[in-house]
Amino acid sequence: MADTWLVVGLGNPGPRYEATRHNIGQMVVDELARRRGESFRAHKGNARVAETWLRPGADNLVLAKPNSFMNVSGGPASSLADYYGVAPERVIVVHDELDIPFDTIKLKVGGGHGGHNGVRDIAKALGTAEFPRVRVGIGRPVGRQDPADWVLDPFGSVERQNLPILISDAADAVEELVGDGLLAAQQRHHAPRG
Repeated sequence: MADTWLVVGLGNPGPRYEATRHNIGQMVVDELARRRGESFRAHKGNARVAETWLRPGADNLVLAKPNSFMNVSGGPASSLADYYGVAPERVIVVHDELDIPFDTIKLKVGGGHGGHNGVRDIAKALGTAEFPRVRVGIGRPVGRQDPADWVLDPFGSVERQNLPILISDAADAVEELVGDGLLAAQQRHHAPRG
């Protein structure tokens, strides 16, 4: 369907991971669903989905949260893209990004996976890396903490104060990407904050 976008929020399933840094992608799609008064339902593509729209009369949005663990997100993403007839260039992947400071959002299409196994698995399953990404900065751990442990920790108390704004900004970025295009969304979110 040419007027449909699939928005995949990456994370791990279950209450143990709900509030962790690795699950910020799912927090963003939760916010997009909340703004539209939608709730998620089970889908045979091993995900929970909410079918909605950008705004009435505009493009359709399928918001998705894979039921799989992060490193095997490709199966659900590919299955949903097939089910809804969405080409890879309309599959938006929202994910955490270690190499971007906390409270920062970057958008891109294609390129490498930057060591992010969820993005790597989706590129493999879709057969291309040419899909849009909303990369939500979580920053790197200070000191010697292993980044693999860092992403599975909950946000710290200082981060939690700004987290609702970050999630809202990332949801805005998804809406702008769909409604206004990549360049306009990048210009808004990549500009220095003043």
